[in-house]
Amino acid sequence: MTKKSKKYRKNNHDNFFERVYDVVKLIPEGHVTTYGAIARYTGSPQASRMVGWAMNASHLYADDIPAHRVVNRKGILTGKLHFRHPELMQELLESEGILVENDQVTEFNKLFWDPYKELI
Repeated sequence: MTKKSKKYRKNNHDNFFERVYDVVKLIPEGHVTTYGAIARYTGSPQASRMVGWAMNASHLYADDIPAHRVVNRKGILTGKLHFRHPELMQELLESEGILVENDQVTEFNKLFWDPYKELI
């Protein structure tokens, strides 16, 4: 791979992460969304896992990115191990009034925020 192609790939990766962060910053307090919903909104519906990678790296950015509001398609806190301590994701959600039982958002369907519907 040439230097030019490496740079191109890095820029695409960075741009994708930035698009993800822009969406995550818009999730209203007291609501959650999914990796897949964000991927779909950004125009990359097969990139749910990459959205997860962006959430895992979000602590490296200066802006406050509410990564705790992003869960899997069933409302499970699959990203909790990437927080300072495993309970922090649940604590942050509960501080916003979101109930979590057994690592899953209760009333997930009621609290789900779909960027594709809300932002288009």
